Amino acid sequence: MEKKEISATLPATNKANTSGEDLSATVFVNYGESLDEAVQMFGEEQILSNAWANWRVTLQAAVRRMLAAGKSQDEIQAALENAKMGVAMEKTSVDPITASLMKFKTMSPEQQAEFLEKLKAAASAA
Repeated sequence: MEKKEISATLPATNKANTSGEDLSATVFVNYGESLDEAVQMFGEEQILSNAWANWRVTLQAAVRRMLAAGKSQDEIQAALENAKMGVAMEKTSVDPITASLMKFKTMSPEQQAEFLEKLKAAASAA
C-alpha cells in the first residue's frame, strides 16, 4: 500500500468560496498499488462501483460532444455500443454552425438579440 497525494483548489471566483481568495488543500490517502490490493483494501463492489461512476461521466461527455456535432441517436449508439472502459474513444469534431445553433436555443431573448447583432456585424464586415 502506498499513500497518494491529492491536491485541490477552490478558486476565488467560485460561488461557494466567500473568502475572496483562492483556497487549496493537499491530503494523502491510502492507495492500492495493484487491482488486487485495491480490492483487498476497499472491496470488489466498491472498486467496480467507482469505476462505473467514472466511466458513466466519460460516456456522458462523449454523448454531449456527439450531440453538439449534430449526430443522431442512432449514430451515437453505433459509435458507443462497443466502447471499452479505459480505451480512448474516437474524437468527434464539432460543427461550429450546429454548436452555435444549439447554444442559441439556450440563450435568453436578450442574449439572442445580441448574438444576432454580432452576426450581422460580422457579415457586413466580410
